[in-house]
Amino acid sequence: MRTPPALAACIGVAVLTALAGVAIAQSLAHALRPHPAAVPNTHAPGEVDRPELVPFIVADPAKLPGIVMDETAATLVGKWQYSTHTPPYVGLGYLHDMKDGKGEKSVIFTPDLPRAGRYEVRLAHCYNVRRATNAPVTIHHADGETKLRINQQQEPPHGRLWRTLGTFRFAAGTNGWVRISNEGTEGKVVIADAVQFLPVP
Repeated sequence: MRTPPALAACIGVAVLTALAGVAIAQSLAHALRPHPAAVPNTHAPGEVDRPELVPFIVADPAKLPGIVMDETAATLVGKWQYSTHTPPYVGLGYLHDMKDGKGEKSVIFTPDLPRAGRYEVRLAHCYNVRRATNAPVTIHHADGETKLRINQQQEPPHGRLWRTLGTFRFAAGTNGWVRISNEGTEGKVVIADAVQFLPVP
């Protein structure tokens, strides 16, 4: 029995659409690889403590506005471990300092900014009572360095994921950076996930 041409066309479109979806998923998985210096995640897929926050995960950082640096492209000092246990997060997951080696660990995000100018800098982190209330963050910009302490127990105001650190002037290229460290955070976990640079007119 022959398949009617219209039905065959519909089946062909459905197959092509499915194949395209698989290709996109494979491309995304290929583009985002865990940081080679990080300790692997110990949680099984889907094992989360806040299921209601799963919709706020941003799986593809490239879809976000501005310049986004995921932890996969950051520089790690000391041992950091991957986790997906507490959503939301950007990309494959987030890093935590395993609550040890205090004062010896940091994650440095160094973007390649396309042009000089003012940028709003945002930091992504998940949140709960196990997090540090005073995580040190340093922003190195064209006018010097700004040091802040971030309460990672508080819900970030932008999409439950992003917290604004301020607006700073940066030179073009890789002169600026943002560093998260675990100094002075004894007894609590420090999270490092992603940094976003949004151009300000």
